[in-house]
Formats: sequence, structure tokens, C-alpha cells
Amino acid sequence: MFIQTEATPNPETLKFLPGVDVMGTGTANFPSVADAGGSPLARRLFESGDVTGVFFGADFITVTKSPGSDWLNLKPSILGVIMEHLSAGLPVIDENAVTAAPGDSGEDSEIVGQIKELLDTRVRPAVAQDGGDIVFQGFEDGVVSLHMQGSCAGCPSSTMTLKHGIENLLRHYIPEVVEVRQV
Repeated sequence: MFIQTEATPNPETLKFLPGVDVMGTGTANFPSVADAGGSPLARRLFESGDVTGVFFGADFITVTKSPGSDWLNLKPSILGVIMEHLSAGLPVIDENAVTAAPGDSGEDSEIVGQIKELLDTRVRPAVAQDGGDIVFQGFEDGVVSLHMQGSCAGCPSSTMTLKHGIENLLRHYIPEVVEVRQV
């Protein structure tokens, strides 16, 4: 197995591309070791050193390191953990740990449906290229609330992405949207 790595706009985050499906569909975010209980791979990555966040996309793994650590020292152990885990055919997520994504329950209003459609078709593919994801949290009084995950969480350019990219896109297509906020 050959695992490629890519830099992301967030200097604390690196994207690992193992060349196989990681999640297939959907994403999983583990912003701390306490949240990693449902994923044997995430738990192992947190054990490998200065890892402060793990994010799984369809075909990639994004790992966030602590600010004081160096990728030169941390990267080999992360590559080893990913390669060993995936080569052994071990599950990325425990089957019993699967939960519904936030904001995906209940019936949506027409505006919320339009917002989710634009996020899914125009925004999520772009942020996935950078090793992250964006999750719809709500829409109230013209304000769209979004949660940035993976390399997008804590990224220096995430505010610009939200305000100048996503907010302008949503306002263009949906006049009822007046602002986008990060949760």
C-alpha cells in the first residue's frame, strides 16, 4: 500500500490518501481523543503522538497535530498506523458507533433544502479537496450556521472561505440568506 500525503491550507493539518475507500460515503470527525471511541483507527492515530484531531473523508484521512510538534517527526508514525490498520482490513469505524450527522433529522423547509443542496454540490467537494468538510447546523432569521471539520477547523483561511466564498454563494442563489456563521 502506498499512501500519498498532501499539504492543506491549515499548516497544522496533513491529508493522507491511502488509495482505498476510507469512509466510502459520509465523513467522521474526531476533534479529540475523547471523541474517538467509535473508531479504532482514530484511537490508534491519537496514540501515535501529538495528534489533536482526526477526520475521515470518503477516500482520505486528515490528521491535525499539536502546534509545537513537527511533521517531520510525526508523519512516519502516522503513515505506519494507517498502513498497518488498512492493510489488516480492520474497520475504520465500529459498526455499533454509527450515529446520524447533526442537522440531518426531520423534514427540511424549502430554503433549508436549497442550502443543503448547494453545500453538498458546490461547497463540500471543494473543502474535501483541502482535507475538510462543512456541516450544516441550522438556518434561522437569515443566518446559516455551519461547522467546519478536518483541516478546515482552525484553518487561518476558514473565515475568508465562509464569508467571501460560502456566504456570497448562498446569498446569490438564496435571497433569504443574509449571513453565514461558523459554529
